[in-house]
Amino acid sequence: MTGVVREFVGLPSPLIGRAGAGGHPCQGVYHRPAGAPPRTAFIATHYNIDFSEHYLASYLAERGHGFLGWNTRFRGAEAYFLLDHALAEIGVGVRWLREQAGAERVVLLGNSGGGSLMAAYQSQAVEPNVTPVAGMRPVPAIEDLPAGDLFVALAAHSGRPEVLTAWMDPSITDETDALSVDPALDPFNPENGPPYSAGFQERYRAAQRARNERITDWALERLAALKGTRARDQLFNLHRTWADLRMIDPSIEPSDRRPNWCYQGEPVKANYGVFGIGALCTLRTWLSMWSLRTSQCVAAPHLRRITVPSLVIHATADECVYGSDAQAVHGALAAQDKSLEFIKDEHYFRESRPQVADLIDAWVRER
Repeated sequence: MTGVVREFVGLPSPLIGRAGAGGHPCQGVYHRPAGAPPRTAFIATHYNIDFSEHYLASYLAERGHGFLGWNTRFRGAEAYFLLDHALAEIGVGVRWLREQAGAERVVLLGNSGGGSLMAAYQSQAVEPNVTPVAGMRPVPAIEDLPAGDLFVALAAHSGRPEVLTAWMDPSITDETDALSVDPALDPFNPENGPPYSAGFQERYRAAQRARNERITDWALERLAALKGTRARDQLFNLHRTWADLRMIDPSIEPSDRRPNWCYQGEPVKANYGVFGIGALCTLRTWLSMWSLRTSQCVAAPHLRRITVPSLVIHATADECVYGSDAQAVHGALAAQDKSLEFIKDEHYFRESRPQVADLIDAWVRER
């Protein structure tokens, strides 16, 4: 263990200028051990959550590594997310690690929702494939991104569109009315369960996919209708996104998780509350991040382009990431050198952070 130095890093974006109040679009905090610059550094970024003070940053810095908790301009601004823009701004952080911080090896840490985002970054860096969302210009800055040397997926979802679809409540009958409900699909209707029959689960999953597709149809139609008007995009609300049957019924994909619980508490209360993923979107953000049909935030195609050594760590008591997610991430990775590890803890590893840091540290040093 050693002392930790924390350095604020604010850098320009290749896409937009500084805010009127002076802030740089790309910001984060670099944690490093006191003394000589570390040879290996991690970078962690999320679609929306502030990772500048990531819970593993100090632990890994104490073990001799650098750790850049990095935010694109979409931190706290999920409603406006565009994948190609975010990748360009992650590239700013990776370049800073190599060119300014002196890191010889960069480890891409994909934590939670950031798993598919960092996978998309590495995928684009090694085999450019990301295209602009409908009506947007190409982003030249993503054509020459510096690739990572190692990849870690930590409590990672299998992809942004997949997660939203698995969590969304398909019983809503009117997207503008948060209380509208089809009793035959209502997961909180005691007549349907829990426990939920295999037939109900099959109908429910199909209805979730159908809801995602209906919203995509509507978003494409609205964008077409806006052409030639004063507006290029519009905001809309997405209701009821805490209704994965696994959250409610622990007999579906059993694990060490707390039953009838999600990241926002009791699912029935969370589902009808105001805090949820995708709760506010633009039409293009929906198409870029959440749509099963058009989003490039689906993890599997990107994971198939990752050939660097890769480590997947799953929290067996995770409330909303399941063993099947970890298996899917591990299975999709193209790396020959890949490992899957399990730790009994919840999503943020509150009880086992030193153990997680030791595991990652040992794995990195072995390589």
